[in-house]
Amino acid sequence: MKIERVTVEDAEELLSIYAPYVRETAVSFEYEVPSPAEFQDRIRRISAILPYIKCVENGEILGYAYADKFKNRRAYDWSVEVTVYVRKDARRSGVGKMLYHALEHALKGIGVLNLNACIAVPKEKDEHLNRDSCCFHEKMGYRLVGTFHDSGYKFHTWYDMIWMEKIIGKHQEYQENVRYGEWTLTI
Repeated sequence: MKIERVTVEDAEELLSIYAPYVRETAVSFEYEVPSPAEFQDRIRRISAILPYIKCVENGEILGYAYADKFKNRRAYDWSVEVTVYVRKDARRSGVGKMLYHALEHALKGIGVLNLNACIAVPKEKDEHLNRDSCCFHEKMGYRLVGTFHDSGYKFHTWYDMIWMEKIIGKHQEYQENVRYGEWTLTI
């Protein structure tokens, strides 16, 4: 397995990974699978400034991860929201861990300090959602910072949303600017 940059040409393969999350789960709160053109626009917008990466084995994409701006105000520049999706048949194989390690390394390299993950959680496990994402993030060093109750409605069910965070850099009185657009993959 190797980690590479995502390109707009990857949109359809990434969509084939993402679509089941939209159609079958409450992991994503989207109701409709985005079109390939919309997904290409997302890739262009995000990868122009922040890491958007994929895990590839034998020419096939097993999963992808990216970071996006946490908020669009300057004071939030050192914080990002991170996301990872793994192909259904590749879950629990180390793909997510590998992607998050590479993502974290790239983000640290451009001066990002705070990683935030927005995660849907069920009150009790059902056929559309479990606590796997929460457990994965805990294993990756994230900690719970807040719960929003009944904040997502999908499949005739109300789900909670939690925020988890991981601090990857030192906060200083005179903080250097984040070097958006300069990220590299060195792992």
